Amino acid sequence: MTDVSRRGLLAGGAGLYGLATGLSPAEAAAASPADFSTRACAPVFGPVAVAPGDPRYAELTTAGNARFHCRPREVRVVGSTAQVVRAVQDAVRTGARVVARSGGHCLEDFVDSPATQVLVDLSEMTAVGYDEQRAAFAIEPGALLGNVYRTLLKGWGVTIPAGQTSTVGIGGHVLGGGYGPLTRLHGCVVDHLYGVEVVVVDRSGTAKSVVATREPTDPNRELWWAHTGCGGGNFGIVTRYWFRTPGIDSRDPARLLPAPPAEVLDSYVQWSWPQMTPQSFRRLLRNHGRWHERHNEPDAPHAALFSIMTALRKQSGVFTLSTQIDAGLPGAEGLLRDYLAALDDGVGVPYTHDVRTTPWLRSMLYPRGGGNVFGLRAKCKAAYLRKALADSQIDAVHRRLVDESYDNPAAGVLFAAYGGKVSAVPPDATATAQRSAVLKAFYLDTWTDAAADDRHIAWIRGFYRDVYADTGGVPVPGEINDGSYINYPDTDLADPRWNTSGTPWHTLYYKDNYPRLQRAKARWDPRNVFRHGLSIRPPD
Repeated sequence: MTDVSRRGLLAGGAGLYGLATGLSPAEAAAASPADFSTRACAPVFGPVAVAPGDPRYAELTTAGNARFHCRPREVRVVGSTAQVVRAVQDAVRTGARVVARSGGHCLEDFVDSPATQVLVDLSEMTAVGYDEQRAAFAIEPGALLGNVYRTLLKGWGVTIPAGQTSTVGIGGHVLGGGYGPLTRLHGCVVDHLYGVEVVVVDRSGTAKSVVATREPTDPNRELWWAHTGCGGGNFGIVTRYWFRTPGIDSRDPARLLPAPPAEVLDSYVQWSWPQMTPQSFRRLLRNHGRWHERHNEPDAPHAALFSIMTALRKQSGVFTLSTQIDAGLPGAEGLLRDYLAALDDGVGVPYTHDVRTTPWLRSMLYPRGGGNVFGLRAKCKAAYLRKALADSQIDAVHRRLVDESYDNPAAGVLFAAYGGKVSAVPPDATATAQRSAVLKAFYLDTWTDAAADDRHIAWIRGFYRDVYADTGGVPVPGEINDGSYINYPDTDLADPRWNTSGTPWHTLYYKDNYPRLQRAKARWDPRNVFRHGLSIRPPD
């Protein structure tokens, strides 16, 4: 048994590649060589077809955002690349709209739509292991971030700089660029993406799997590039990711990805919302933005510091800052103190501060602060910031958070630290174009009553429009704003009622990279099989 198959059996319930036996000749031709290297020893899973009336159907068609619903004629739960090829081929043959789901956290109806007819469920493809042949770590799309962190750390002492919500499936997270507490130190997730295996449909309507890597000589390299920040549902269905940090000349798996800290300082600050005046609010947000402007160097000690500032509606009482920094970094406690002092300078509002030393993995699995909208009704929006918001924008945020005509405490905005090592990568090296941004803003509104949808959606639309009033209601790339993040998708950006800037939605998400993405679309999905409300449009 090879090392890749041994570790696959240990790491994932379905084996590293989980290929079922008894493939047809067409399936055998579509499967990759790695499938066959593990077929004999890997447990068999799937495919499982679930139709309306099956007791499993309700569970398998429940969306992460409770506003949306899909009623496909079939859910195909798969366990291998070959099974995905068959599911896609069956859908194309019958003219059915096919989409894929891994973790299920999509904030719009790209998966959970009335148009969905065949839903390919990747959630049982969960293996994480080392692929000796490619000298890279292979991860299947259904693996949740928490499981990825556990396996990489316990097996090899490494990790990827991904997100802080452990229940997110890696399948969608990677495709939008991916970021998290180690991003300022090690870059985006896609900066470590070596290759992808994708099930695509060619011009003749034939489904097949293709492996694409970042190797300059790879004829499929543009397909790899298209998956480094373009979001899912554009070119095909990814069935495997390979990760290896560029520039590492070694075949020792313990050296091929970053090592996480042994322990981190988990800091949690809470300001007194009732005592926050418009002036102190402006001062605090201005301080926060300007600190990130000044500390954006890729290799500075401050790159090890990650934080999320959360300001929900004033009635919630939630105005917090959660911070993580490597506890073993020389002077870590001093860096943390200086950071808080810089943010609090001139604010004059009481706060509480709690710091704990926590093993890194535990900190990632059980984070302090942040936001999770899974299972709620939600409308969310996002923006990149290249520098601190203008005072007029901060004042617009404050007005919306204290407005007494709206009574939902579970609404507000989060500012997540960004920059650092992200800025060391050129904007066209990956599809993730916003390389000069220092913060990400995440605007959210969550609720449970379906009858109140219109009221809550209207509120967050007005909130976002007011913050970006000077640029047509959206964060047009410029001195302060730098567009939006596709992993927090917002179809309003393609709606002229809410985007009056004259800047198209695809510029907000992809900037100058969009024409190249269109060319990749034409090459790899010429029939436009994979599409949704913000998918890449084929060239004219």
